[in-house]
Amino acid sequence: MAYVYPNYKTKKAFKEAVRDKQPMTIRENTPFGNPVFENGTTSVEGPHYPEPHRWYASVTVRDGKVMAVK
Repeated sequence: MAYVYPNYKTKKAFKEAVRDKQPMTIRENTPFGNPVFENGTTSVEGPHYPEPHRWYASVTVRDGKVMAVK
């Protein structure tokens, strides 16, 4: 799983930010650190810990930019 920065409270807010091409970063949550996800497809969740996760999405990222959300 990965997190989206900034921390969107709802999937609707996240989708609107993608639609409006707002700057954001996808970081993978791994035991080896939190690398930035640059290309490919991954799953994201939000909001971040310590809040309970309320939404999940599959995203396609190209050159560090979210191109599509499912």
